[in-house]
Amino acid sequence: MTRMNGIIKEITPLTSNDCFTIFSRVKKEFNFPLHFHEEFELNLILNAKGAKRIVGDHIDVIDDIELVLVGSNLNHAWFTHQCESEEITEVTIQWHKDLFDDKLLKRNQLRLIRQMLERSVKGIAFSADTIKNISPRILSLNQKNGFDSVMELISILHDLSSSRNMRTLSDSSFSNLHQPSNSRRVEKAFEYLNNNYDKPISLKEIAKLVNMTEVSFSRFIKKRTGSTYIDTLNEIRLGHASRLLIDTTHSIAEISFNCGFNNISNFNRLFKKKKNCTPKEFRESFSGNRIFI
Repeated sequence: MTRMNGIIKEITPLTSNDCFTIFSRVKKEFNFPLHFHEEFELNLILNAKGAKRIVGDHIDVIDDIELVLVGSNLNHAWFTHQCESEEITEVTIQWHKDLFDDKLLKRNQLRLIRQMLERSVKGIAFSADTIKNISPRILSLNQKNGFDSVMELISILHDLSSSRNMRTLSDSSFSNLHQPSNSRRVEKAFEYLNNNYDKPISLKEIAKLVNMTEVSFSRFIKKRTGSTYIDTLNEIRLGHASRLLIDTTHSIAEISFNCGFNNISNFNRLFKKKKNCTPKEFRESFSGNRIFI
């Protein structure tokens, strides 16, 4: 393992000749720190009510059954928190990010899997009904061998990709979802916002940058992101603030100011609204008590 900005980069045991790896274990506690890896990960957890899950910048306390798909290089971890179970069942499946070739994923029959894998860069939590239907197959996957096991994994991913009520977890601003899109204007606008989020950036200024009127740019950004310009800018600022809360010991007031929030009360209010916790609670969730293997 290597450590980057206080977060561990896990080197998984997969070799270039493997398709995927699966770990099954029963344990009393979660003892692996916040980490990321290049591989995709599907994690099934049973009988761990009260444990805390962190995926990207999303924090939640889980129920009895849990199934989460984590995309490539997305921070994630589970912590024992309030879980009192003596028999936590955890099955972790990891596969190379290039297991499925891009050309293959563009075929009509794999369209839903492609969309799900693209969405997983923010993390996906599946519904209780989906978990009940899929978990027996995940639990028995290690009983299959070779070609049959690969086909079963693809079948499981297909059924998950067409399931209902899956939830996206992390904010795009934290998991770097604002990658350059097909639109040069979007790319240019987000590059500018990410480079200047610590300064006041008016709608007029950013609209002029991309050669659009304020009204046109407002509609443009709403269509592309689903959020208003101000909400989009605040998401970017909160994403950078999240990283600073994890990676530095700067005070919350300093972080607020350095991320473009001139009013700490406004920063705290927006942070709590977006993350469902205060900046202090968010920082404690990442830097709290951890047990390393």
